[in-house]
Amino acid sequence: MTDFDKIYDRKNTNSLKYDFYKERGKSENLIPLWVADMDFRAPDEVINALKAKAEHGVFGYSEPDKKYFETLRNWFATRHGWETEPENFVVTCGVVFSICALIRAVTKVDDAVIICQPVYYPFAESILDNGRRLVVSELENHDGFYEIDFEDFEKKIIKNKVKAFILCNPHNPVGRVWTRAELEKLGDICLKHGVFVISDEIHSDFVYGGNKHTVFSTVKPEFGEICAVCTAPTKTFNLAGLHIANTYVKSSIVRGQFKKELAKQGFSQPNIMGLVACKAAYEFGAYWLEDLKVYLAQNLQLVREYALNNGGFTLVEPQGTYLVWLDCRALGLSDGELSRLFEKDAGLWVDDGTVFGKGGSGFERINIACPRSVLKLALDKLCAAVRNLRR
Repeated sequence: MTDFDKIYDRKNTNSLKYDFYKERGKSENLIPLWVADMDFRAPDEVINALKAKAEHGVFGYSEPDKKYFETLRNWFATRHGWETEPENFVVTCGVVFSICALIRAVTKVDDAVIICQPVYYPFAESILDNGRRLVVSELENHDGFYEIDFEDFEKKIIKNKVKAFILCNPHNPVGRVWTRAELEKLGDICLKHGVFVISDEIHSDFVYGGNKHTVFSTVKPEFGEICAVCTAPTKTFNLAGLHIANTYVKSSIVRGQFKKELAKQGFSQPNIMGLVACKAAYEFGAYWLEDLKVYLAQNLQLVREYALNNGGFTLVEPQGTYLVWLDCRALGLSDGELSRLFEKDAGLWVDDGTVFGKGGSGFERINIACPRSVLKLALDKLCAAVRNLRR
């Protein structure tokens, strides 16, 4: 059993999560529960593979080989029942990087791209930064269970002549794992109106209970031609700093356009250490992931108990991811007051719900992928701040 309780000192390691308080306008000594990386060491097999490459000492231009793509194929077939072909993968330095390139590949300047907020905030940034029009279809919150407003989604597509949709599955931050039926309905709408789907599935290895992740392109054969599936081992195995992602594009036309956009950015060969880590993780890391999922489920139970017993905030029950969406609206605070409660009073660095869109007002997102003692301390501090607020 992997020891996820062990605390590793990440300060003074150039860690975005721990070392850049001042640059991010935050107070020092906050407990960081914000950005989506984990406080756990990668599997030993990954570390050993990186050590072996480092000891070799030659770090020239490198390409993924046949064994690399066989490892991808085996992982996705075993974990998700998804049969892939090596020629359809494009290796890049990250999922957001791929999303930006795909936006440019399948749309033109001033074209509309739709997202369902509240959602991972780089989606909106990627659309706007590339000169496209942002269209939002708000998710519906039914007593803590989020659903897609399909009628609004289709109306917005027609009204704005939308050309692309960025899907988040599992959904960050609300934790939904969309069902096959929901994905089919989304796909049928997009197919009907000529909308290309960019499916961000980076959290696909984190699904809880009886929920099952469904790869969008597998829902219907025709969906494969109108989508790109963005995957990476970086969330699953805590490898974000190694900048590696594998984007699956079945359409040869779109894949060619995608590669052309990558070439325009000067991107060719990926990071050799990213290739090494990805292959080792997918080949040998399944046991580590299973241990991790058990640990995360226990962390989630801890949050659940605090939410039930201390009041002030409600857990939006996640079906996937290690990011927890807390409903704090019962506190009756403005978003500014809520942010101050978490940071100034509780001493926590979290992600304010408003960064994910207007539907995030009154919510906060926390990252539970940390040692349980750290999470418990953070929850104790939060509950104390809430009690003081109510005195």
